[in-house]
Amino acid sequence: MRRRRYRKHNKEEAELSITAFMNLMVILVPFLLITAVFSKISILELDLPAKSDVVKNNPKKLELEIVVRESSLRIQDRNRGVLKSIKNTQEGYELTALNDYLQGLKSKYQDISNATILLEPNITYDVLVQIMDAVRVAEVEQEGEKVFADLFPDISVGDAPVYTAGR
Repeated sequence: MRRRRYRKHNKEEAELSITAFMNLMVILVPFLLITAVFSKISILELDLPAKSDVVKNNPKKLELEIVVRESSLRIQDRNRGVLKSIKNTQEGYELTALNDYLQGLKSKYQDISNATILLEPNITYDVLVQIMDAVRVAEVEQEGEKVFADLFPDISVGDAPVYTAGR
């Protein structure tokens, strides 16, 4: 007959050692901070377009609007109508032509700083940002150095008027 031996289980609590975990954190946290990519976030303040009836009081003042359609860009004055229409190329919108024309307008109307961008509903956000950049600043050469000059930094965004064939 065999005797069964029963072992008594130790009722002592096990000690938790966190030394290895702390060593890992001491190495891992600085490594992650060094290799992290810190991105710069830019915030632009946008306004709603002004009402048309308020603008009619001063017809001499330029009320710049850039109407963005799928096939073209239209630069216009709210009081006087279309100033220039720029057709798209196969690559997309002609942003350099837009920027060049706006530089000419800025030289005539130096005290004007606001512009309204009117978009068709299916224009992508990326296109809006590119057009805003072309409207806000121009890269000019000054004393052999390239600098950014303000064009029309106060931008309002709205919906483009419905396109009709006669317009």
